[in-house]
Amino acid sequence: MTKAKYQEIEEILRKQITDGSYQAGDLIPKEVELAAKYEVSRPTISHAVQGLVNQGYLERRKHVGTIVKQTKIAQEFTHVIQTYDCEMKQKGLTAQTQVLYFKKAKPTEEVRQALKLKANDEVYKLTRLRSADGSPNVVVTTYLPVKYLTDLGQIDFSTQSLYQELSKRDLSVIHVKRKLEVKAANEITADLLDIAENDPVFYFHTYGYTKKEIPIEYSIATYRGDENYFLIDLKK
Repeated sequence: MTKAKYQEIEEILRKQITDGSYQAGDLIPKEVELAAKYEVSRPTISHAVQGLVNQGYLERRKHVGTIVKQTKIAQEFTHVIQTYDCEMKQKGLTAQTQVLYFKKAKPTEEVRQALKLKANDEVYKLTRLRSADGSPNVVVTTYLPVKYLTDLGQIDFSTQSLYQELSKRDLSVIHVKRKLEVKAANEITADLLDIAENDPVFYFHTYGYTKKEIPIEYSIATYRGDENYFLIDLKK
């Protein structure tokens, strides 16, 4: 059966990606340029490019263009408790952290129940944007009970590890429960993660407990769906 023109273009571009002609992070030419080069219509090019986006070879990025995608990052925190920095380092990536918000706050009912707080208890609300090799990867908001961590407000979490700071206070997280959802990115999350609004994201709720089963952490992490996958290791 004769292949459609868009399929031929798709194969050409895929080969250029797999043989290294286009490297991860490279911008491919604009659709109008590709249409002129291959002497086809722009809708034909758009169809071919979308096919490669769907297959994970390309990514459309707001305000940038269409780029060759990086290999997805394997996230192992579904079965291992470790810091984000350590996990990225093990994969040969450099982690960066930007603190977007860090203040004391009155907890919502959801947070109060997660941390088993009383009516007048306060929490620290810490929101961080975590990146890998300069690419935004996850936005995480963490709630921590002030009553156990009265001095935490002086810590710079753009350079310091939260789990290490908890460990220093004999409040190490040694047991976690996690709930996973898949959602569509809202406008704010999309801007922070440099993805399109309504793109799929992994949405994790994490409940962290100390050795005395004190609920010390409640976090909501939003991971890019296009750059991450999650390993689950089960044993009988």
